[in-house]
Amino acid sequence: MSFNMSVGASRTLNRMIWGRYLLTAGLQCCRCRVRWHVQRHYSFLPDDVKSLRSVVNPDISKIRNIGIMAHIDAGKTTTTERMLYYSGYTRSLGDVDDGDTVTDFMAQERERGITIQSAAVTFDWKSHRINLIDTPGHVDFTLEVERALRVLDGAVAVFDASAGVEAQTLTVWRQAQKHHVPCVCFLNKMDKPTANLSFSIESIKQKLKANPILLQVPVGSGKAFSGVVDLLTNQKLTWKQRAMDDDGRMFESKPLSPSVEPELSQEVNEARTALIEQVADLDDEFAELLLTDFGDNFDDVPAIKLQEAVRRVTLARKGVPVLCGSSLKNKGVQPLLDAINSYLPAPDERHHDLVRWYKDDLCALAFKVLHDKQRGPLVFLRIYSGTLKSQTAVHNINRNSVERMSRLLVPFADQHVEIPSMTAGNIALTVGLKQTVTGDTIVSSKASAAAAARRAQNDGEAAKKRGEQVSVILSGVEVPDPVFFCTIEPPTMAKQADLENALNCLQREDPSLKVRVDPDSGQTILCGMGELHIEIIHDRIRREYGIETHLGPLQVAYRETILHEVSTTDTLDRTVGERRHVVTVELTVTPEEITSMGGLCEIAFTEELKEQLSPEIKEATENGVNSSYLQGPLLGYPLLGVSTLIQSVTMEPGTSPAMVSACLSRCMLKALKLAGGQVLEPVMSLEVTVGEEQLGTVLGDLAQRRGTVRDIQSRYDNKVLLATVPLAEMMGYSTVLRTLTSGNATFSLELDTYETMNPQDQNTLIKRMAGLL
Repeated sequence: MSFNMSVGASRTLNRMIWGRYLLTAGLQCCRCRVRWHVQRHYSFLPDDVKSLRSVVNPDISKIRNIGIMAHIDAGKTTTTERMLYYSGYTRSLGDVDDGDTVTDFMAQERERGITIQSAAVTFDWKSHRINLIDTPGHVDFTLEVERALRVLDGAVAVFDASAGVEAQTLTVWRQAQKHHVPCVCFLNKMDKPTANLSFSIESIKQKLKANPILLQVPVGSGKAFSGVVDLLTNQKLTWKQRAMDDDGRMFESKPLSPSVEPELSQEVNEARTALIEQVADLDDEFAELLLTDFGDNFDDVPAIKLQEAVRRVTLARKGVPVLCGSSLKNKGVQPLLDAINSYLPAPDERHHDLVRWYKDDLCALAFKVLHDKQRGPLVFLRIYSGTLKSQTAVHNINRNSVERMSRLLVPFADQHVEIPSMTAGNIALTVGLKQTVTGDTIVSSKASAAAAARRAQNDGEAAKKRGEQVSVILSGVEVPDPVFFCTIEPPTMAKQADLENALNCLQREDPSLKVRVDPDSGQTILCGMGELHIEIIHDRIRREYGIETHLGPLQVAYRETILHEVSTTDTLDRTVGERRHVVTVELTVTPEEITSMGGLCEIAFTEELKEQLSPEIKEATENGVNSSYLQGPLLGYPLLGVSTLIQSVTMEPGTSPAMVSACLSRCMLKALKLAGGQVLEPVMSLEVTVGEEQLGTVLGDLAQRRGTVRDIQSRYDNKVLLATVPLAEMMGYSTVLRTLTSGNATFSLELDTYETMNPQDQNTLIKRMAGLL
């Protein structure tokens, strides 16, 4: 294929003009279309030049805010890297093993070949703006997935086609379902000899309880995998690798020929018929269309009608489209990008009831904070309504403070480009918000928040009837409790202040990292989500802040509960200056069932008391009880599975809320000691994939760790061992497993529940905590 001179000159001019707009807007993206006799897709050549406004702030219907989520090593970052390359954002393909990918920019990520922090990138694909967040797959960094899904409109779940649904896949899928995020599934690694389409589809049905809608049939299997057949259009898409460095940008698209490939054609016809029937069962509008116009022949159903129906089903979360490919081999990623545009929702298709009260005023949620040595805190905001502008003051409702935003940036992993403003539906990066933390709601002014509150109050009667609480604050991000802790010490006391500053910055970036000071020893305690989490924090303090710290032995963060129901009363009578404070409280503490992931500590009031207490006294009462939940009666671990009923609060006039809170705390401490304590230990769900010949060795080791085997499944030549095991027994397990199996096994851990510790182990723990062992 050759181009004449005038066309080439025209395209050169287009490139120059397009590049000028990209530089001005700071967006390294393009959209492309080239027609060949046999279609070759997705080159860098633009077919038009968009206005600056459309580049910076595209129409909201053309925006897709998506996340990439999966089990570790399923291929999330590799898939992201291909998306960036084919969209024109990058000029070369990065590789996780080489440590040169765009989204894994931390030194620890590049050295270990894993994603630790979620990273945001923005690019265009076929006139759509895609704001993409690549999330970690390791359980220690599950908060990164949680806060990304909180602000995203859709997600791509990546699967290893040879393994199907794995342990962490279940976790991230549950997180997506909690936030009602529509998903598209991508069966990656179809080039592996053990890749199995039907197995993967069945695992999605059985383990995720989802309704997979297969949109493609693979062409070839294992190393012979060369492409897919699109079931909507009957187009065969083939990537013919002509050289080792073939980047997969060009692929062949042509109608499937029954005469040339009869077996594949029959498989495709059967799959398309099944697809049409499945979609008709899930979408009434499509079912009516079939019965009315295409009852005699399903083959006549237009692809566009089928696509529209699949989109409706996806947005209603009745089903999940399934595509397949091999990101590492550069096959199948462009159709996945098309599917993101076609099936995942635009921001205005997601319903956020609270946002309507702000109308056209700014309403945004801070979901991530990074620290930059030159620019200070960088805050990621998801804009739900209104327009965000640089050099303006904004109001933080959670902190009740006004901050000035100095600059507004478009996020490109660790590179950021400055822009003047950004509209609703986008994800922005701000400079200058020094008090804002993850979960804060940002609005244009205090007056704007007050106006939204009035509108909410007008709608409040209906909400109250449904038992809902009206609020103009966006719900934040749920932060899981840490499961490990250890002491951390600076090399010298002169470095103590620097260490405290580093820990403050890291806590603001990572809310799952908790730091406290032991009241008895005065030591700084570092609390995290796992061994790897604490190891990464330790390494970051050394690299980024230049402090060589010392970590104490890693210890498990146990919990406590109570054994018996107890009712008690207490009176506080105290004179401060000339003012006398007298308050008497009566309450009952009750042990609750410890269910999966522990058990909440709840506070309730009698109906009569609920009406009597003022909001200030009620808040003081709750604060007093909640502070008691932080320290159990036995060893001082936080409590789980305890409910408290406040039966009466009587006080003399002039008694301050602080005294009420103090009295509640004292009464709670008294009740908890009378109720008796019980230590709860975290129990992990363990999944080990190992060869059959080494299964016995792994089982023997697991028995020594107090493990309980739940199931042993077969997966090709390997065995998948499913078990539960106390977290305290899993210290250093990765090293042990590597030694036992010569590096031929993989495992994943996830917090399953908290269980009561047996008396012997509990006594041993009590003696160790008392320094007797």
